[in-house]
Amino acid sequence: MSEEVKCLIIGSGPAGYTAAIYASRADLKPVLYQGLQPGGQLTISTEVENFPGYPEGVQGPQMMEDLKKQAVRFGTDDRFGMITEVDLSSRPFKAIADDGNQISAKTIIIATGASAKWLGLESENKFNGFGVSACATCDGFFYKGHDVAVIGGGDTACEEALYLSKLCNKVFLVHRRDELRASKALQHNIFKTKNIIIEWNHVLKEITGDKTVNGVTLENVNNKEIKSIPVEGVFIAIGHNPNSELFKGQLELTDSGYIKTKPDSTKTSVDGVFAAGDVQDNVFRQAVTAAGSGCMAAIEAEKFLMQNEN
Repeated sequence: MSEEVKCLIIGSGPAGYTAAIYASRADLKPVLYQGLQPGGQLTISTEVENFPGYPEGVQGPQMMEDLKKQAVRFGTDDRFGMITEVDLSSRPFKAIADDGNQISAKTIIIATGASAKWLGLESENKFNGFGVSACATCDGFFYKGHDVAVIGGGDTACEEALYLSKLCNKVFLVHRRDELRASKALQHNIFKTKNIIIEWNHVLKEITGDKTVNGVTLENVNNKEIKSIPVEGVFIAIGHNPNSELFKGQLELTDSGYIKTKPDSTKTSVDGVFAAGDVQDNVFRQAVTAAGSGCMAAIEAEKFLMQNEN
């Protein structure tokens, strides 16, 4: 099967579905492929309290279902599956879905997101959303006044620890080395923050608890000694991987793999291709900022089509 579309949206998180809402209302008749993780990272979140419009909070999967329904209501062709190949060398762009469907697209909005890096522990997966998180800005509020652990030693970990230090009683920063990899400015702030306790030369061996987290088990990398620390939250802060592999060699990427977009825009290095959300944002990584950039991408795609339609 082959088809021609005005706007192909790749990805279904807040960026993808917001782009779909705006694109469908602009009569672009967008086709959206949900991707490997339909709904994005929020589908593995529990309570979301910082997205506007939900005064009592909302479960992450429910919020994504709401966005999906809104997009479909305006005419988005929402499809389960993923795009496995793209050719961005000329317009119309070519894409192939995992069911073999071939798509010719006049514009493409990339909203494939980024995936948090995990340690791969069984207990980490068990408590994901029940005491384990990869986003302090998203979930830190739930641990106000409690003790938490942050795993990592780079900029991400230090930023998370500093954010949590303003909310939590104690923040244990667990790092496998005897010095931090973060910038000097961040290190300075870490060292002067009294309720951040650094566990040098330690790695996380296990997260303990029943239904929710109640502690971490650490191992000293030098002498292999084991110790346990009671905490109610664990934040894995070892970075993110942008889901941009599909576009390598076709779009300009940063050294860390994020899609480069032009200032104050979602335009990529290829005219007619736009990127929104965490696949191009390594700074904020919030649902609301992803949604905002999805709106921008759809508006820019509409303008592009108006200027380039025959």
